[in-house]
Amino acid sequence: MIPFEMKRLGMIMQPLKGEANEAEGVLNPAAIRGKDGELYLFPRLVAKGNYSRIGIARVLFDAQGDPRDVERMGVALEPKADYELRADGGGGCEDPRISYVEALDQYVMTYTALSTRGPRIAIAVSDDLFHWKRLGLATFRPYHGIDFEGIDDKDASLFSALVPDPMGRPTLGLIHRPLFPGTRPEETIHQPASKPLDTDRECIWISYCRLGNGGDKPQLGEFVEHHKLTCPEAIWERLKIGGGAPPILCQHGWLMIYHGVGDMAYPSPSGRKMRYSAGAMILSQGHPNRILYRSPEPILVPDSPLELEGAVDAVVFPTGIDRRDDIGQPDRFDVYYGMADDRIGVARLDVPEVLPPSSP
Repeated sequence: MIPFEMKRLGMIMQPLKGEANEAEGVLNPAAIRGKDGELYLFPRLVAKGNYSRIGIARVLFDAQGDPRDVERMGVALEPKADYELRADGGGGCEDPRISYVEALDQYVMTYTALSTRGPRIAIAVSDDLFHWKRLGLATFRPYHGIDFEGIDDKDASLFSALVPDPMGRPTLGLIHRPLFPGTRPEETIHQPASKPLDTDRECIWISYCRLGNGGDKPQLGEFVEHHKLTCPEAIWERLKIGGGAPPILCQHGWLMIYHGVGDMAYPSPSGRKMRYSAGAMILSQGHPNRILYRSPEPILVPDSPLELEGAVDAVVFPTGIDRRDDIGQPDRFDVYYGMADDRIGVARLDVPEVLPPSSP
C-alpha cells in the first residue's frame, strides 16, 4: 500500500442548474467545523465572466459518517472592496481557506482577491462563520532583497496555532506561494526539465506575523519574517508547487496537503498539456519550517472523467480538510478538492501509524 494513499468518496457539489452565481463552476472550497460541530464548506462560486463569490454550504453525512451532499446557505463574501474589483466590472473572491486560530479566538479566512492589480492574498475574520469582516490585503516586509509587495500571490492558509518564527518567537504562520515573474506553470512548461531551480522564487513560503494588541483581542499585522519552505523536487510537480488545504495537526506533526503541476504524457481533449495533482507533507509541530516527510509521488491525480474534463482539464486541487474527530477517528482526514475547476470532490486519507522514511 502506498503511504498516504487517498480513497475517493465521490463528487459532493456541482453547479446548480439555473443558478447564475454558479454558471461557470463550483470549486476549491474551504472546509471548517463550526462551534455547533457541523462541517461547513465555503466553495468558490463562479458566475458568467469568471466573476467569483465565496459561498457557504453545510455538509450532510450518511449513516456511516461519510459526506454525501450539501445544503446551500448563501454567500459568505462577494466582491465589494477595491482590491476585489476590476475596472471592467469583473473581479473575484476566490479559493478560500479557513482556520480557527486559537490565539485570536476567531475563524480566519485567507482568499485570493482578484482586481486590476492581479491576484493578491486577502484576509477576513469571523466569530461564527456566517458574518465576515474584511481586514484587507496581507502585507509583507522584504526579505534579503526579495520584495513581496506588488507580486501576485495565491494559495495562502494559516496555521491554527502559534508557531515559532526563525528567531523562536511565537507568531502566526502563513503558508503562501508568491508568483514571481516566470514561475507560473504556463511559463515554466516551455522550459526544459533540466533547468536550474530559482530557489528564492519557485518556493512555497512560510511568513510570520507577530500578533499586536488591539483592545480586547490580539490583532493581525504585517508579515515581517519569512522562510522558504520547499521548491519543486519531483517530476510530477516540476512546473509549480503551491499550498493546498491549511496545515492541520496529526499524530506526526502538521499535515499539509499541497498541489503540484507537471507535464502530461498526452494532451487532454482540449489540448491542455499539464495536470494538477496533490501531494502530502508532514511538518514538525514545534518547528514547521522543517519537513519530516514529503510524498515522492502524488497521492491524488486527475484520472476520473469529472477530473479530466471540465472548465480546466486534468485538475485536482485540494483546499479543504476535515479531521474526523467527530466519529472518533483522529487519524482520518477527508480532503475536499476542486475537480477540473468545475465541481467539488472529497477523498479520504488515513494517516499511517508509522511515518515512512522521508523522500530524498
